[in-house]
Amino acid sequence: MTALLEIKKLVKNYKDVVAVNDISFSIDPGICFGLLGPNGAGKTTTIEVIEDVIKPTSGEILYKGRPRADLFKDEIGIQFQSTSLLSLLTVRETLETFQSLYRENTAIDELVEMCHLAEFQHQYNDKISGGQRQRFLLALALINSPTLLFLDEPSTGLDPQARRNLWDLVGRIKKEGKTIILTTHYMEEAQYLCDEIAIMDHGRIIARGSPADLIRQHSPEMTVTLPKNHLSLESDQLSLPVREVNGRIEIKTNDVDACLNMLMTKGIDLSDLVIKSPNLETVFLNLTGRQLRD
Repeated sequence: MTALLEIKKLVKNYKDVVAVNDISFSIDPGICFGLLGPNGAGKTTTIEVIEDVIKPTSGEILYKGRPRADLFKDEIGIQFQSTSLLSLLTVRETLETFQSLYRENTAIDELVEMCHLAEFQHQYNDKISGGQRQRFLLALALINSPTLLFLDEPSTGLDPQARRNLWDLVGRIKKEGKTIILTTHYMEEAQYLCDEIAIMDHGRIIARGSPADLIRQHSPEMTVTLPKNHLSLESDQLSLPVREVNGRIEIKTNDVDACLNMLMTKGIDLSDLVIKSPNLETVFLNLTGRQLRD
């Protein structure tokens, strides 16, 4: 399969800061590709260079095997993290205005139905809720029927219901064969939506693969927890790492069956026992650290 997008040895410098440090990757058509990283990792700069919003210091970006040209700008859609809209226009009037800017476009009524805009399409842009605004911005990104869609933290600030609704919309868009590049700080969102993920830190890609592959490679351990009073750390000797966390005993293991058999053999009360599977958030913290960054 020929890659839709190829990034080769991309570098972006700002004075004394290397924001993007010689990264290369490719994105196949029809997938949701997640670019993740802590604040300051370089992911936003990378996305803005790919979108042609800012120019790279060096490196090459190919779209459909060729350098980006007018075709690229015609065939991409961007949902920015923050977008200012004219308050004197309604939602539908804004869609019509954006539609007029493109030769190829999607019918307004189709976008209204797809993104669930019907109930507020005649309201002014500054009179809609946060969840409605995100669906509206997604519709604007789809107005030119793009082949490649950029979603920059699309669910920031949304309540759980609105976030799930947005995920359903992204899933529907992907089923139509569009390619999506997603940035998000919600690891659950990335694990749910993305076929492939690249994790950045300090300007470099430090891990890449499917969510399942990343979990298997970087966080294979399961966590078994049970109440502290069910297990005495002083008297019970287990051949597994054991520690106390928030009033519970936590055991890390690669073999849950063997762990449970050991606990039962020692006669330990297994009521209120919880087994936690590793997830993408665990991988992310293991790779990038737990220290808060501004």
